[in-house]
Amino acid sequence: MNIVVGAVIVIVVTALTCTAMLFVRRRAPDGSFFADGDRASGVFGVLATGFSVLLGFIIFLAFDSYDQARSGAEAESTIVAQQLETAQFFPTDTSKRLSGELVCYARSVVGTEWPAMADGSLGEAVNPWGVRMFHTLQDFTPGSDTEQSAYDRWMDQTASREQSRVDRVHGAEGLIPFPLWLVLYVISGVIFAYMLFFADRAEMAKTQVMLMGSVTVVITLLLLLLTFFDHPHGGGLGKLEPTAMQRNLRIMNQELSSIGLDLALPCDAAGRPA
Repeated sequence: MNIVVGAVIVIVVTALTCTAMLFVRRRAPDGSFFADGDRASGVFGVLATGFSVLLGFIIFLAFDSYDQARSGAEAESTIVAQQLETAQFFPTDTSKRLSGELVCYARSVVGTEWPAMADGSLGEAVNPWGVRMFHTLQDFTPGSDTEQSAYDRWMDQTASREQSRVDRVHGAEGLIPFPLWLVLYVISGVIFAYMLFFADRAEMAKTQVMLMGSVTVVITLLLLLLTFFDHPHGGGLGKLEPTAMQRNLRIMNQELSSIGLDLALPCDAAGRPA
């Protein structure tokens, strides 16, 4: 959801609720439907406070997951670059295979996984190049102290990279469960209905519009903010994009060029097996 769509949603919802308020106002008694306005305001305060506390807590947790996904993407790209350096301490054939698979892994993150995360279709899929790198080293036996050290370092980096990937894809299919969304929308509906009972024929129409409109705008914006954090990946203002891995790909290409390693990459530009 981009900012234009969000603005349209806020305007449309606010226009509908304000129209409903003015419609009810035409038949409302002087002083609203409540005989005791102070008591009614106190009850509304309880509703609004409970809703705001619940929504604020959920937004805090959703932002924490958003930040976790951002940090995971940054860490994953850094570890991939480090593994490229580690791969150079293996025998030549193994080094070339691992280097090519690392580049394909990075391309796959940018060109295949990120679009899948954006539309929620990634599911439980693993990165195929992570599996390929595992098979590359599965039968490898270190033949020197340098190779043994590189092997141990590679395995540690692999574990860190996999954990960072888990953090990155966390929430790709939505963080907020349906029952929680249902509760939030039901409470929003209750607050809207309660606001209609404050309709007062004796008050000016613009005052009634301000009363209903301000509440509607705040609630709608908070729900849209929660929707944004619920699906943090993709394009648009504030969305998580594969910037770190794209930058890392450029750095990796420069490093490979600087050491004179010319690779026949086993993948296309989007990281799909060639």
